[in-house]
Amino acid sequence: MARLALSDCRGLTPLRARSRGSAIALPSPPHLAAGPRRPAAAAIHRDWALRVAAPTRLASVFEEDKRGLGGAEEAGGSSAGFNPGAPPPFGLAEIRAAIPKHCWVKDPWRSMSYVLRDVLVVLGLAAAAARADSWLVWPLYWAAQGTMFWALFVLGHDCGHGSFSSNPKLNSVVGHILHSSILVPYNGWRISHRTHHQNHGHVEKDESWHPLPQRLYNSLDNMTKKLRFSMPFPMLAFPLYLFARSPGKEGSHFNPNSDLFQPNEKKDVLTSTASWLAMIGVLAGLTFVMGPLKILKLYAIPYVIFVMWLDFVTYLHHHGHEDKVPWYRGKEWSYLRGGLTTLDRDYGLINNIHHDIGTHVIHHLFPQIPHYHLVEAVSHHPLLLSSCLFLEHASKYVAFSRD
Repeated sequence: MARLALSDCRGLTPLRARSRGSAIALPSPPHLAAGPRRPAAAAIHRDWALRVAAPTRLASVFEEDKRGLGGAEEAGGSSAGFNPGAPPPFGLAEIRAAIPKHCWVKDPWRSMSYVLRDVLVVLGLAAAAARADSWLVWPLYWAAQGTMFWALFVLGHDCGHGSFSSNPKLNSVVGHILHSSILVPYNGWRISHRTHHQNHGHVEKDESWHPLPQRLYNSLDNMTKKLRFSMPFPMLAFPLYLFARSPGKEGSHFNPNSDLFQPNEKKDVLTSTASWLAMIGVLAGLTFVMGPLKILKLYAIPYVIFVMWLDFVTYLHHHGHEDKVPWYRGKEWSYLRGGLTTLDRDYGLINNIHHDIGTHVIHHLFPQIPHYHLVEAVSHHPLLLSSCLFLEHASKYVAFSRD
């Protein structure tokens, strides 16, 4: 028997596909525009992305393997509408094959150039704001510096995925420096984020921002409900998540004995926790030398802005606008289905500043691709170009599971 799992989430307008220097045209919905005749496979992809309705039946991963592309036309392209419980009409290997080989190449010098750029901007902003020391300048500085802290986080995030370079030691050193500087335990977060990628779209196993079953929601005290679901508190949730995770999950990103980690990861967690504590020490020393008000203005407030960026962007990448996104349980879940329920977002002028993290669907499917190749990589597959339409044109989304 199917059981409904609600995800009452809202977002902003999904990303419109971009390319370096030129626009990429998205496939038009059938009822909005007519064009030249498309190949049958492309038509299936388009129909699968655009014909959406409440699921009428469930298909297990065993059916998905058996049916493959041959059964996809029936599941995704039929006049009955799109069934988010049925398998997509393509496979992960098909998407991978469409991505040019050079998009997988990691250039450590290019990656380091982004680190150098961002660090110089951070130092320059701090020096300029401290010199001006004007209440006309401080609000502008807080917004700009908080955004740059977020950019540093994204580069450290790439280190955690191994998309920064092919050298694990370089990834670890750069990741620890970048993440510790903004009070993120690099290895602790890296491991939990890996869990998120491996289980996205799974109601029970996803690591963060997942919908709560009714029984778990009812078990929460009023304070927890308020902090989780009432603005502006969810926008400040990241530090609390690092220490206590999400409701229904136990452990800490700082504790090597947490359920988050395997026994062989204990040393990694201790290293990142020690680095985090070292940064706390640096901030304490600077506070003693420069005074608490100066550190509040130079670091603490930008840190809060960074946290808001992180929670805001993470939320938007994993929740739809007005319509609900699919979530799965048990055999109805697969890595491909989970990855395709993420969303691309267009952040306009800051797309480049925060390293195209809005190109999120393909990143979730293939986190090994460097951020500077994401936009090009997504432009080579018609389904990923229309991934925003997958949710934007949905009339209703629900998440089903088997009891």
